Amino acid sequence: MVYRIHFTAEDIARTRLATGPSPLVELALALRALQDASHPVRFDAWRRHARTRLGPRARRLLELNPAAGWSPDIFISVEPASPQDALEAVRAAPAGYLREDLAGWARLQRRVPSWTSRIAEEPALFQGLVDTLADVHAEVIAPYWPHIEQLAHADRGVRLRHLADHGVEGLLSRLSPRHLRWRAPVLEATSALGHSGDIRLDGRGLLLIPSLFRPSHSVVNAWAEPQPWLTFPLHDGDRPALSPARTAAALSGVPHSLSALLGRTRANVLAAIADHPGCTTTELAVRTGVAPASASEHATVLRTAGLTAVARHHNTALHTLTPAGRSLLDASTAVPGRSPGWAPGATPRPGGAVRPPSRRS
Repeated sequence: MVYRIHFTAEDIARTRLATGPSPLVELALALRALQDASHPVRFDAWRRHARTRLGPRARRLLELNPAAGWSPDIFISVEPASPQDALEAVRAAPAGYLREDLAGWARLQRRVPSWTSRIAEEPALFQGLVDTLADVHAEVIAPYWPHIEQLAHADRGVRLRHLADHGVEGLLSRLSPRHLRWRAPVLEATSALGHSGDIRLDGRGLLLIPSLFRPSHSVVNAWAEPQPWLTFPLHDGDRPALSPARTAAALSGVPHSLSALLGRTRANVLAAIADHPGCTTTELAVRTGVAPASASEHATVLRTAGLTAVARHHNTALHTLTPAGRSLLDASTAVPGRSPGWAPGATPRPGGAVRPPSRRS
């Protein structure tokens, strides 16, 4: 099932490439990812660490962003701004728009928590939700944002080359060949939820936003103002999307200092062992996205250096971290304002859905 996004000459002329991922779009997709089980190599370790850092208040944000469904537009700002500025824009939303947006969102949900009917009528509840949004962003997105921005910068260079060499139509046809197909003058977007329909841009063009947390089906918002927008996956060289291993690395919290010391793959192997004590070599290979022989080689180097240890169960090697390995990870992954023992995950899916043309996607 697909959504058919119809372009006119004016739409082609006004289609833009965002400067990078949107912090609040990524946060909405991350909230869905926390409730999902797909793409385990990409996101499982990130999910586990994110869940341990979220307090009870985050439950309401999860209910507003279900794994399979839609999110209220009111909590998503796509303008190029810092997370703080984007959150302030959300906080300043007019009460009338808040009421209309939440009513439209509720009509599209299979289940609507009773408390959501009070958001538009109780300013303190709404402002509390925005505060929670800021807290959750700081816990599950901000620690990894520098890595995400680096990947997005490289992706933008490739997309701009597509645009320069082949024009807007060439850019559209190369965004995500598996899930976005350009059949002039229509861009077909496959739906994660099996919906279909026609979306007409009416001369407004389309804002194209890269996303780490959406490596497959795009998210489309046909009713966004001043311009509809669509997400596409960050690329990986000549591949249409980042490999699971590179996504996991971006969400691992393994800093460049550790990667420079050990090498990126070996640093990821060390962090994966820390996240999965007692994992086998085969499990280690799956979680880091490398071949079993490569995982075995890196694990051997780490063990020889005294950073990991191996226990034998029958003929199976079980990898664990040594105190030296833990100290190295703790020192290199410490985040300002946190205790040295805090470390994000090592091997990490997203969510997102396309809304029916009658609302936003």
